[in-house]
Amino acid sequence: MDGYSYLSEAGVDRRIIELSRETEAELLPAYKRADSIAEYNQLKVLEAMRKNKLSDAHFAGSTGYGYNDLGRETLENIYADIFKAESALVRPQLISGTHALTAALFGNLRYGDEMLSAAGKPYDTLKSVIGIRPARGSLAEHGVGYRQADLTDGRVNMDNIYKNITPKTKLVLIQRSKGYDWR
Repeated sequence: MDGYSYLSEAGVDRRIIELSRETEAELLPAYKRADSIAEYNQLKVLEAMRKNKLSDAHFAGSTGYGYNDLGRETLENIYADIFKAESALVRPQLISGTHALTAALFGNLRYGDEMLSAAGKPYDTLKSVIGIRPARGSLAEHGVGYRQADLTDGRVNMDNIYKNITPKTKLVLIQRSKGYDWR
């Protein structure tokens, strides 16, 4: 028994079945494109693993101190190759995107530095990290300044960015995520 017969016997209207099949046929090019992208990315990952000579030795235990951790170093090299980056930081201890951004911001900004948000206000969870919303241990509490170049009609405004860059600007935050805002 084919699926069509089974659906008919189950009481599904023939028009629904035909519409479903037409929709699947219409979406087939999109499915093929997604499959092609997935295959490309899979090959990219496999090539990075091959290039970095990933083997069972990389999955052995370590001291936990992170010194000369061959597995971690190789994993980070693999990520860097996959994303065509200079280097990568891959840690299971980073539990969220905000946590990763916080580590990056605190790792790059010092007392007296200033950060510029080039895409308007950052999403909610970063506000207390930066100190826009007062919080203990924020960048503001550590003497890091904050400036913001607001969006214009939901788009990045280069003139606003240029006007807000100062000699103290050490980092420009370009946030793609809109958080809970309508952008």
